[in-house]
Amino acid sequence: MTTLQSGARKASAVMFDFSGTLMRVEPVADWLMGVLTSEGVEMSPERFGRCAQLLEEAGALPGGPNPREIPEGLRESWETRDLGARQHRAAYTSLARQVPLPEPQLYDALYDRHMSPDAWQPYPDTAEVLKSLHTHGVPVAVVSNIGWDLRPVLRAHGLDPYISAHVLSCEQGFQKPDPRLFRIACEALASAPEDTLMVGDDESTDTGAARIGCAVRMVRHLPVDERPAGLRSALEGAWRSRDGAREAAGDVMTAGRGEAAPEPEGAG
Repeated sequence: MTTLQSGARKASAVMFDFSGTLMRVEPVADWLMGVLTSEGVEMSPERFGRCAQLLEEAGALPGGPNPREIPEGLRESWETRDLGARQHRAAYTSLARQVPLPEPQLYDALYDRHMSPDAWQPYPDTAEVLKSLHTHGVPVAVVSNIGWDLRPVLRAHGLDPYISAHVLSCEQGFQKPDPRLFRIACEALASAPEDTLMVGDDESTDTGAARIGCAVRMVRHLPVDERPAGLRSALEGAWRSRDGAREAAGDVMTAGRGEAAPEPEGAG
């Protein structure tokens, strides 16, 4: 077992958020085009562009941009959307239905597509960072506010072998920043909170890990091609064995410039 030194702290296990941290959902226009193609629905370029813009403004894509404004009747369901599959689908399809689409089945088809592996792309350094942690005996958990099972997406992208535990709000019945989620993850990793690092992109939720004593580092929720080394930067520091001797961990954990977190998009 090795430990990661982050500032004055050392961590023997790492928790990661999912959306905006390990992976990024496709752009709204690609999301809409994928569904129109699979459903055999045609749309003029002008109408397509307008629908994509309105869906983005509505915040209808889970993991994508947040709604510009949440309708009065949806505010309660929005706040609790990640507590279960039914709530999650209802919240996001209701947002999508604010946008007139040519066929009624498109709303559920849009929701279904966002859960498919094709809708998600890992950040450029995700696989190598997770593999390096695994190689050095550092267990990893994914801790996510989400309304569906993300394991098939991780599996399809070859990331699941490097993850020891999945702690999902929809399975636990409470959501970040509730410290219970982070405590469950620490227990699954057999790591004390003070020995565990949390990496996420949403300060309002992921910093809940600090309430139980975890160190927290933030990355930016950016398009995949605009964040080539965010995880490396978040994990910058020396890998050390428990006796304090420095170990080489390759380029994955080399020092990099830290990244501040902007206003987050979506949940994860």
